[in-house]
Amino acid sequence: MQQNVDINGEYSYSRIKNPTRYAYETLLSDIEKGIYATATASGVAATLLVLNLLPKNSHIIAMRGVYGGTYRIFEQLIKETSGHKVDYIDLNNLQLVKNHLRNNTRMIWIESPTNPLLELVDIGKICQLAKENSILTCVDNTFATAWNQKPLVLGADIVMLSTSKYIGGHSDLIGGAVITNQSTIANKIDVLKTTIGAIASPFDAYLALRGLKTLDLRMTRQCANALAIAEFLNNHRNIKNIYYPGLPDNPQYPICQTQMKTGGAVVTININGNRENVKNIIDKLQYFVLAESLGGVESMVNHSATMSHSAMTEEERVKMGIYDTTLRLSVGIEDIDDLLNDLEQALNF
Repeated sequence: MQQNVDINGEYSYSRIKNPTRYAYETLLSDIEKGIYATATASGVAATLLVLNLLPKNSHIIAMRGVYGGTYRIFEQLIKETSGHKVDYIDLNNLQLVKNHLRNNTRMIWIESPTNPLLELVDIGKICQLAKENSILTCVDNTFATAWNQKPLVLGADIVMLSTSKYIGGHSDLIGGAVITNQSTIANKIDVLKTTIGAIASPFDAYLALRGLKTLDLRMTRQCANALAIAEFLNNHRNIKNIYYPGLPDNPQYPICQTQMKTGGAVVTININGNRENVKNIIDKLQYFVLAESLGGVESMVNHSATMSHSAMTEEERVKMGIYDTTLRLSVGIEDIDDLLNDLEQALNF
């Protein structure tokens, strides 16, 4: 409502500004150590807002093994609509990154940890290199959240994430967010989100605000459970590979120690068997729900090849290290003994 025709109220139109969404955005920016936050309708909406900052025919360098939805946007959308070109490489190899720089390189897209193989990027080092070359950096902080790492503090220009996951925490909302400390970026994002309507609904903002109140409690329990599961599975007879950066024998453990509070609440494994074994394991699990998503209070199992990364060809998935025997475990807040016993009985083949 407005007082009169000469005075626009602060909340004149909800697509532009809404009190519930504004309260949520204020809290989001605070926990990320940012200044400006925009709550979006989904994680992919947040991704598209960020990519719309770039001029046409830009070159983007992305961490190998990005989320399947991000890969779909890169390969099936922005190539045609904007003429962007994306190279997927190991961002921890700084010389390799330098070798891929072009005159039109405008952004480095960092996902750390990656989905589902949980590769980490030394965010501080790659952001320093980007700044030296006047290149924007965007960090997908979905898996870690600000509870586990703060990319803006490490030098990133932009943080985006799907808030459907750990921020909401109860598998009952869809949302995303873009956070930055730079007014120039924030002003452009503000125009974009208002123009195309990529904003979170007031009710989703309310649900996310509720979720933020228990973020610390949930993440503390989920990450502790995940570490216990990773240690249990690390030498299991039917596990071929385990991916969890919080294990000391993981090659990226040093990065985890320097920029993250814990190894996170996701554990990914390759089964010592075949696809039929994988199907049987999923069928036998009682506490782990078969689901595409992650980050809720309930434990979930994801078959990456047919679910989160189904947009990729088998050749592309295998090149990334995602096989028919790859399972991603999103660990919930259940009693750890129940989860360990469930995994033990399901993996008994």
